[in-house]
Amino acid sequence: MKNKTIIITGGSSGIGKAMAMRFLKEGANVAISGRNLENLNATVSEFKSLPGKIIGIQADASKKEDAAKLIQETVAAFGTVDVLINNAGISMRALFKDVKIEVLEELMQVNFWGTVYATKEALPYILKNKGSIVGISSIAGYRGLPARTGYSASKFAMQGFLESLRTELLESGTNVLTVCPGFTSSNIRNTALAADGKQQGDSPLEEGKIMSAEEVADRIYSAVINRKRTVVMTTQGKL
Repeated sequence: MKNKTIIITGGSSGIGKAMAMRFLKEGANVAISGRNLENLNATVSEFKSLPGKIIGIQADASKKEDAAKLIQETVAAFGTVDVLINNAGISMRALFKDVKIEVLEELMQVNFWGTVYATKEALPYILKNKGSIVGISSIAGYRGLPARTGYSASKFAMQGFLESLRTELLESGTNVLTVCPGFTSSNIRNTALAADGKQQGDSPLEEGKIMSAEEVADRIYSAVINRKRTVVMTTQGKL
């Protein structure tokens, strides 16, 4: 990965931040994106001493124009794109009978359309470099989970898109990887949306008993290097 250019959406916290650190340690050029400019700047400052180069680009994954900006600014800084990691995402915890429909729309916009927008913009560069497109999905992308109707639907859609794209690109030398972590110690559950669309702010899980974001990042790095098709993490996830 030395001198390769990696884009990580949602790269200023959780799994995204851990992946940025992992690729930077190998000397990669890393562009991270996110909506919160303060968090982006803090992450860039924190990682500047690592061997690779890092930039932060303020971009909302749910906006088509921001996806174009993300790719354009990355190419302006580093010249190309080798790996796109579609990591930006939001979750939810609410029964369908209680949830506002706008919550489901927001999840689909970020988790599914965010992946489509960024992939469309980055694809010409990745095809040229025979690089990789990565989607950070979930076990919920294989099985519909209660109180996760919008989340499961968005991840099913992401996986269907990536599977179709993988088939289209079979002869191109471009790899498409779908990653499905199990429960991970990250911020996504703390920011999960409740029935009214507000962040819940807490997690029902014991963080010390689930996989760390750093371990997830290590496994994703290995999968990118080895051009894997699918990674399903944790015994619970495989079951």
